[in-house]
Amino acid sequence: MVDKVALVTGASSGIGEETARVLVGLGFTVYAGARRLDRMAGLVALGAHTLALDVTDDASMVAAVERIGRETGRVDVLVNNAGYGSYGAVEDVPLAEGRRQFDVNLFGLARLTQLVLPGMRERRTGTIVNISSIGGHIYGPFGAWYHATKFAVEGFSDALRLELAPFGIRVIIVEPGEIRTAWGGIAADSLLAASGLGPYGAQAHAVARVLERSLGSGRGTPPEVVAAVIGRAVTAGRPKTRYAVGRGARTTILARRILPDRIFDRVMRRVFGG
Repeated sequence: MVDKVALVTGASSGIGEETARVLVGLGFTVYAGARRLDRMAGLVALGAHTLALDVTDDASMVAAVERIGRETGRVDVLVNNAGYGSYGAVEDVPLAEGRRQFDVNLFGLARLTQLVLPGMRERRTGTIVNISSIGGHIYGPFGAWYHATKFAVEGFSDALRLELAPFGIRVIIVEPGEIRTAWGGIAADSLLAASGLGPYGAQAHAVARVLERSLGSGRGTPPEVVAAVIGRAVTAGRPKTRYAVGRGARTTILARRILPDRIFDRVMRRVFGG
């Protein structure tokens, strides 16, 4: 992968950080972007370049891509990993927070894609990896905004794949299941802040316990496993269009595909203590 350049967003922790590590190991020139540069010192020590990158700030994204262009002249691989889970009852979550969820999880991804596409299209080669989730296939209580963004990422990516195929640009969707990161704890905290009191309180506390237990730091698949899959995908001659990876990912997506809505609803209520 000598002379191949990759940009990874959300690289200060979790899947993004591990993906940057894997791509450095594969010989890519890696630009790791996140809001906090100080949290990426380990990547600098490995040889990655770090960028102060906020996917809700257009000027930040433009500056990042322009810098890479000046220094390398190209972006061969874009890994759109930045994202978070905002949880809470639809009745309780302010619309401003719903919009921010879309800004981070979808519109930031879309804008960075726009910025790197002209160069990829001119060279008639490139790979865009969009980190979705099994949450782009299934649903759960209090996750309406989060699931809406991931369903949108799935549809966006599928349509994008078709329109970019004539230019030799590949679009890959990665759908993590239960991954061992801080994501679950953050989602649980946002849920309790939004809906921990009031009419949704009892259910919200039950769901928060499940999020912390199944998606927190103590369980789930290590993020290194997802990063390794991304590494294989971007170096494959003919990668899959989507990769379900991590604890429960394939079986959960299959169950959603097979089960009728009402039966799957009962399964989800049982999983989340409803």
